[in-house]
Amino acid sequence: MGIPESSYHSHIKMIQKENPDQELEACILSIFEENNGNYGYRRIHLELRNRGHKVNHKKVQRIMKKLGLKEDKFIRKSRKYSSYKGTVGTIAKNRINRRFYTNVCHQKLTTDITEFKCLDGVKLYMNPIMDMFNGEILSYGISTRPTLELALNPLGEVLEIVEDSKYRTTIHSDQGWHYQHNKWVKKLKENKIFQSMSRKGNCIDNSPMENFFGLLKQEMYHGEELCSFEDLKKKVEAYIAYYNIKRIKQKLTGMSPVQYRIHTSQLAA
Repeated sequence: MGIPESSYHSHIKMIQKENPDQELEACILSIFEENNGNYGYRRIHLELRNRGHKVNHKKVQRIMKKLGLKEDKFIRKSRKYSSYKGTVGTIAKNRINRRFYTNVCHQKLTTDITEFKCLDGVKLYMNPIMDMFNGEILSYGISTRPTLELALNPLGEVLEIVEDSKYRTTIHSDQGWHYQHNKWVKKLKENKIFQSMSRKGNCIDNSPMENFFGLLKQEMYHGEELCSFEDLKKKVEAYIAYYNIKRIKQKLTGMSPVQYRIHTSQLAA
């Protein structure tokens, strides 16, 4: 073999030695597959910690590289839906002004509309309302057309959720015609909700919602074959349930939005 006999026997022992990380590798693979390959090493490290495994994040990264676990979703840019039609109603001032952080549940909410392409030229429009406190999607509407009801129906659900809030709620949006409409503005005033709007053509002013749309499309839409409206609607609904209840976030100390809300409410009590 051209090597010392002791080196030969040492290599044989290494080959025959049982893999000490076999259980950890199986757990990492399970977490990766449970989340459809959308977790990187940082989020898997947090989930391992939640499950009682004490392991360094660099080791998790090495094992994932060894197992060939890498997020390989096809990422592409698509045309962003815009509901801006000029000044057709009331333009509210930018009360949020990029101050997205809050440690109070239901104090700052944000909303927007996005679109998806389906089979046969049909489109799916979605209007979620998010709590900036923990990124939780409180309500949402889905339709084949971007009607006013697409925005008003989720708003009605949210008003019931926040009616007992300790602090007055602010809802932030862009300057889309839905949010300028008299019915939207009147609904907010009747329920003593502050209205806030981004500056025209400035998506960074509503970055929490833009970030959610990016995650949603990257993790369950881009790179997948087009499907019917009904099938896509089911996928979106399933993803939002997964996002709220199970998908952990690093900035929420390794908890999902719902877990974080429950945890903080228990601490407050």
